[in-house]
Amino acid sequence: MSDLVDEPNMERPDGPSEVAEPLRRAIGERYLTYALSTIMHRALPDARDGLKPVHRRILYAMRELRLASTGGFRKSAKISGDVMGNYHPHGDAAIYDAMARLAQDFNVRYPLVDGQGNFGNIDGDNPAASRYTEARLTIVAEAMLDGLNEDAVDFRDNYDGTLREPVVLPAEFPHLLANGASGIAVGMATNIPPHNISELCDACLHLIKTPDARDDTLLNYVPGPDFPTGGVIVEPPESIAQAYRTGRGAFRLRCCWEVEDLGRGQWQIVVTEIPYQVQKSKLVERIAELIQTKKVPILADIRDESADDIRMVLEPRSKNVDPEVLMGMLFRNSELEVRFSLNMNVLIDGVTPKVCSMKEVLRAFLDHRQEVLLRRSRHRLGKIDHRLEVLGGLITAFLNLDRVIDIIRYDDDPKAALMYEDWSTPHQRTIARASSEADYVSPLAGVDVAGLQLVHDAEATAPGILQETAPEGLPRSYAGRENGLSDVQAEAILNMRLRSLRRLEEEALLREQSDLMEERAALEDLLDDESLQWARIAEQLKEVKAKFGKDYPGGARRTRFQEAGEIEDVPLEAMIDREPVTIVCSQMGWIRAMKGHIDLNSELKFKDGDGPRFIFHAETTDRLLVFGSNGRFYTVSAANLPGGRGMGEPLRLMIDLPNESEIVALFTHQPDRRLLVASSAGDGFVVPENEIVAQTRSGKQVLNVKGDVRARICKPLAGDAIAVVGENRKVLVFMAAELPEMTRGKGVRLQKYKDGGLSDATSFTLADGLSWHDPAGRTRTETALEEWIGKRAATGRMAPRGFPRDNRFT
Repeated sequence: MSDLVDEPNMERPDGPSEVAEPLRRAIGERYLTYALSTIMHRALPDARDGLKPVHRRILYAMRELRLASTGGFRKSAKISGDVMGNYHPHGDAAIYDAMARLAQDFNVRYPLVDGQGNFGNIDGDNPAASRYTEARLTIVAEAMLDGLNEDAVDFRDNYDGTLREPVVLPAEFPHLLANGASGIAVGMATNIPPHNISELCDACLHLIKTPDARDDTLLNYVPGPDFPTGGVIVEPPESIAQAYRTGRGAFRLRCCWEVEDLGRGQWQIVVTEIPYQVQKSKLVERIAELIQTKKVPILADIRDESADDIRMVLEPRSKNVDPEVLMGMLFRNSELEVRFSLNMNVLIDGVTPKVCSMKEVLRAFLDHRQEVLLRRSRHRLGKIDHRLEVLGGLITAFLNLDRVIDIIRYDDDPKAALMYEDWSTPHQRTIARASSEADYVSPLAGVDVAGLQLVHDAEATAPGILQETAPEGLPRSYAGRENGLSDVQAEAILNMRLRSLRRLEEEALLREQSDLMEERAALEDLLDDESLQWARIAEQLKEVKAKFGKDYPGGARRTRFQEAGEIEDVPLEAMIDREPVTIVCSQMGWIRAMKGHIDLNSELKFKDGDGPRFIFHAETTDRLLVFGSNGRFYTVSAANLPGGRGMGEPLRLMIDLPNESEIVALFTHQPDRRLLVASSAGDGFVVPENEIVAQTRSGKQVLNVKGDVRARICKPLAGDAIAVVGENRKVLVFMAAELPEMTRGKGVRLQKYKDGGLSDATSFTLADGLSWHDPAGRTRTETALEEWIGKRAATGRMAPRGFPRDNRFT
C-alpha cells in the first residue's frame, strides 16, 4: 500500500482502468464536487430570478402543462411526476413539498402556485398527499415566466438530454427579495426575508435613475422586510441599514396585539398576527406551558379562537395587571417575539456564491432584465423581418394575381416557378369588380414592395406600372432570382386562403407592413441606445408595480415598524396581586400556600405518617428561600405554590434538591438581611441574603460541604454575639465580629470538638442575655455569660443547668 501512496499514477496490475491515488486527495476531490453541487443546485438561489432549480423546474413544468392562472387545475401528483420525469431527477416527495410551499400564503409572500385542497396551515399541519390536491400557476408565476417563448433566456439540456429547460427565468420583478429564500449548503447558508413588490420596484426605479445610489438611500423605498404573516418589526433603523449594507444581520419581529375591553374594568389581550415561520399550535402549547409552570404568573389562560384569521386570546390573572408588562414577559419567554436572521448569500449569474447587499441584489436583477430586454428585442426583430418578407411576397401576389393563379393552376412545380419567375415587368390586371364602371385604383399604388414600387398612371394602358427601386429598411434576403421570390414568400403564397383575395385584405397588408416597419425602426433605436433600454425597463417596472401593488389582493404592506427598547426585568411584585398566605411545609417536604394568615397553632391535615415542620405567614409576592443539607440555597415564588385545599405538592418537584439531601431551613426572603450558615463540622460564616437568591431550579451553592459533613444551621443574624453548642453539650459564646462575611466557601471554625460536631447555633445581643426554652417550656434568659464567653474556635464550657436535652436554643 505504501507504494501506491508514493506513486499515485502507477497502474494497478489488474487493468489500466484503475488508478491509485492518496485517500486524502480522493476524498477531498469527491467531497468538493458534492459541496459545489449542493451549493449551486440545491441550497443557494439565483440572484437573477431568486429561484432554486427545483422551484424553477416546477414552474416551467406547470407552464408546459398549460396550467395558466385562468385555466383549470391538475392533480399535484401529475405535476410532481412530470417534474421528476422530465427535469428534476430527485424524489417526488421533495418536489411535492417544494411545490406545496409555493402555494402556502403564510410561508410565501406572493404565492407562485394556486392550490386547491389541503396544502397545510399555519398550525404546522402537513399538506394532504399529492393525489388529493390540485394546482395551477398564479398570475405572479406567469410574470416570472413571461418571455420564455421569445428567446429571453438560455436553455440547456435536461438531465438525460431528451428535453430542454431554462437556465433562469425572465422574472419581471426582483423575486429573490419579494419572496425571500432559505437554504443550507456545505460551509455556507442563506436566509432572505420576503419584501413588498411595490417597494422593490420603487427602489429599482431609483437605482435606474441614480446608478451610484448609496445603500442607505434605498431604505427610503424599502424600509425593511414585509412578512406574509404581518407582525411588527422592532429593530432599530441603524441595525436594519447595517444589515442591508453588509448582507448579514437580524430583525426582531413581534406579534401584533391589542387590548379588548370586556366592560366593568375587565379586559383581555387579542393576538391578531404572529411572527413569520412560527407554528401557531406550538406557540399556544408553549404559552400554556408557561401558565402551568407559572413562569408568567400574571397570565391566567390562553384560548385559540382562530378561524381563517389569527385570534389568540390571553386572559390576565387580574384586571390590575399592566398589559405592557404582561406582553413584555411573553416576548421574553415565548415565540411571540422572534429574531429573523438575514444572510443574503446568493449565486451571482448563477455561478458565483456571494454575500450581497440589497443594492447588489437589485443591480443583479436589473442587469438581468436588461439582458432579457435585448434578447427579446432581437428575437422580435427577427420575427418582424420574417413577417415583412412574407408580406412582400403576398403583396407581389396581389399585384400579379392572374399570373400567380395561372402558375399555380398549370405549372408542375408552382413553388419553383414562383421563386424563379421575373416579377420586375408589369403585368396587366383586371381590377373592376363591381357593376359600376369607375376604374379602381389599387391601394398598393406607390408602395414599396420587395424592392419594387407600384406607380399608378391613369394614361397608361395598364392600371399600374412596376418600377424597381431601392427601399430603405426592407430586408433583401430573398432566395430566388434577383427579381424573384424567396422560399418563405413562395410558401406563404401557396398557403394563402382564397378568402384572402378580398379588396380589404390588400389594405390590411398595407397597414400591417406600415406598423411593422415602424416597430422595427423603434427596436433598432432601442438596441442602439442604452438610455432607451433603461427607459423601457422603467416602464415595465411601473407596470409591475401597478399590477401587484396596493390594488392587488395582498399587495399592501403587512408588516409594520415600531420602536421598542430592550425588555427590562419586571419585579415579581409588579406581576402578582399581593395577598396574604400561610406557608405550610410538612416533615416529608410537602408544601402548600393557604389563603390568608391563619393561626399558626391551628390543627392542619397531613398525610399519614407526616406532620408539620415549617409554618409561617407570607405574601403572594414573597420569594421563599430553601436551604438544603447539601449547602445550596433554592428560590421558590410563593405565588407558584399549590393552594391549601389539598395536601400540597412535594417541594422537590419545584427545585432540584437531591434525594439524599434534607431541607434545613425554609423562610421568606428579606433583601437586606444577613444569615448565619454553618455545617455539622462546626464551620460557618455570615452571608448577605441578597447573594443567595437563585434564578434556576438547580439553586446556588453557598456552603461547601464534603463527605459526611452536612449543612445544619441557617438563621438570621441579629445582635452582636453568637452562641454555639456542640453534640458534647459544651457551649461557646463569642462576638459576631469574629465571623467573616462571605458569599461562598467552607467558612471558619466556630467551635472545636474532639468528637461529635455542631448541634445548634444562634445570634443574640450580649447585653440582653442568652435565652432558651427549659424542659418545662418556660423561657429562661442567662445574662451572666462570662463563664462561656471565649474566642471563636474554642472548646467552650458545659451548658448551664436547665439547658434543653436536645441541645437546641429554640
